[in-house]
Amino acid sequence: MPPPRAKKLRTGFITDDVTIGSRPDEVADRKTPGHWEGGLIIGLGRSAVGTLVERTSRFTTLLHLPRKDGYGDAPPVKNGPALSGYRSESVRDALQAAMTPLPKHLRRSVTWDRGKELARHAELTAETGIRVYFCDPYSPWQRGTNENTNGLLRQYFPKGTDLARYRRSDVQAVTDALNNRPRKTLGWRTPAEVLAEQIHSASRHCVATTG
Repeated sequence: MPPPRAKKLRTGFITDDVTIGSRPDEVADRKTPGHWEGGLIIGLGRSAVGTLVERTSRFTTLLHLPRKDGYGDAPPVKNGPALSGYRSESVRDALQAAMTPLPKHLRRSVTWDRGKELARHAELTAETGIRVYFCDPYSPWQRGTNENTNGLLRQYFPKGTDLARYRRSDVQAVTDALNNRPRKTLGWRTPAEVLAEQIHSASRHCVATTG
């Protein structure tokens, strides 16, 4: 059998099985928790904050992506170490740290934009079990929940800001503010409340089926 047909991205190769067309139909109806959308907010000087939003609860997780030591000390070297905060290794590690503590039913998939920062998606899937799907080219609306959330986040991280100035505690404070804001689409519950219900509901189900 021939290998899956690959489509060349600006930054590498992905196969058809990780494009959005291969994503399970259950993602679209928002009835099954554990499907996420993700991307980056970009700031000055190749700074960034990673963003993840769970589609059913609108629960947001932000990824602190500080620059590496030595950034800006010398001109960039071709094929040298990537010292910006959102190199593929940094994003993979930050996503793994954010997703691993979640119960398995809350880490089913993540839909990402077509950026090279998630070039190590296969490694992320191997470590966490979460499937990664990429939007079609020039189609950010395919992860509209994440795009809307990123718009809200610009209240805290204005355009034209060096996002490396924010400490991990600052990023966590913004995360907490978003997740404790009541949402009309959630019946004026907060994303934190809905996610907690999803976790407890699954726990009760497991107890019932094993009791």
